[in-house]
Amino acid sequence: MIDRRTFLAGTGAVLLAAPLGAEAQQAGKVWRIGYLQGSTREAQTHLIQAFEGGLREKGYTLGRDLVIEFRFADGRVERLPDLGAELVRLKVDVILTGVNEGTLAATKATTTTPIVMAGSFNPVEEGLVASLARPGGNVTGLTQDAGAEILTKRLQLLREINPKLSRVAALSGIGIAYNQFQVRALEDAGRAMGITIVPVAFRGTEDLEEAFAEIRRARAAAVIVSGGPVVLSHRDRIAALALKNRLPAIGTIRQHAHSGFLMAYGADTADLWRRAAGYVDRILKGAKPGDLPVEQPVLFDMVINLKTAKTLGLTIPPSLLQRADEIIQ
Repeated sequence: MIDRRTFLAGTGAVLLAAPLGAEAQQAGKVWRIGYLQGSTREAQTHLIQAFEGGLREKGYTLGRDLVIEFRFADGRVERLPDLGAELVRLKVDVILTGVNEGTLAATKATTTTPIVMAGSFNPVEEGLVASLARPGGNVTGLTQDAGAEILTKRLQLLREINPKLSRVAALSGIGIAYNQFQVRALEDAGRAMGITIVPVAFRGTEDLEEAFAEIRRARAAAVIVSGGPVVLSHRDRIAALALKNRLPAIGTIRQHAHSGFLMAYGADTADLWRRAAGYVDRILKGAKPGDLPVEQPVLFDMVINLKTAKTLGLTIPPSLLQRADEIIQ
C-alpha cells in the first residue's frame, strides 16, 4: 500500500555525542552552523525543531560542541546578503539555507564554506548547482520540486471542489525567479485542463489589497499561492484577504492551511529540514558538498481547513477528506 503522504499524483547552540562527539571533544573542536532564512523565526519554529531533531538522530546533542548561529530576514529578502556575509565573518563551518533567496545570498558571500539547501526550488535552472546528481561547487542539499505534476495536482484538488472551475489566479512574490518557473509550468498544466491561469505578483503587505483587486477584476474563482519567505511571512494576511474576497486558496505547505487557506498541498518541509541535518553531518565528517547529490522530496502533505470551507460555503467531497493527512476543524 502506498502511504497517503507520498505524492498523491501517483509519481514518484548543540552537543555532539559519541562517536563523533568524543572525537570532537578530544580535538577541542566546536562546530558552528549558520542558519540563514528569509522568513521570521516564528514561521521557522517547526523547521528548526525538525533540523535539530535530525541532528540528534545523527548523534548530536544541543549545547556543548556544536553551535547554531540563527539569522532571519523577517520577510525582507534584501537583508539576506548582509546576514550571509555576517555568518561568513563568524567563520561558520556550514551554512543551512532554505529556499533560493538565502542560498543565492550565501553563495555571494562565500565560494568555500559548504552550503546546505533545505528546501530549494529549481536549483539547476537558477544556477545554484550544476546538476542534481553532481552539484559541484560548495552547494548541495534538498529541493522541494517534484516536477510539474505537483502543480497539476493543486489544480485538480481545486477542481474536485469546484468542477466548473475555469479561471485560477497564481499569486507569487515579485521578482522571484523560481516562482516565474512555476507560474509558466502552471499555465501549461492549466491549458491541458481547460483552466486559465492569471498570474498576479506582490511585493509585501502594502501590495496585497491591490493584488486581490486584480484577482477580482480577472474573475478568478480560486487562487494558488506560491512558496517562499515573502508568502510565508504574510500568510495570515493573504488568508484573510482570500476569505474576504470569497476565494478558496491553496498553498504549498501545511502552515498555509493553518493560517486559514482552504487547503495546502506540497512537500513535507519538516522532513526536508530533518534530512538536511544528514547533509550537515556528512560535511562535518569530511564529505565535499559538490559530491553529495541533491535529493527530492519523498513525503507530501495535504491539509484541509474545514473552518475555512464553512466560511466560504463550500462542501468538501468525502473522497477528498479521506485522502487528507490533516483536517482542521
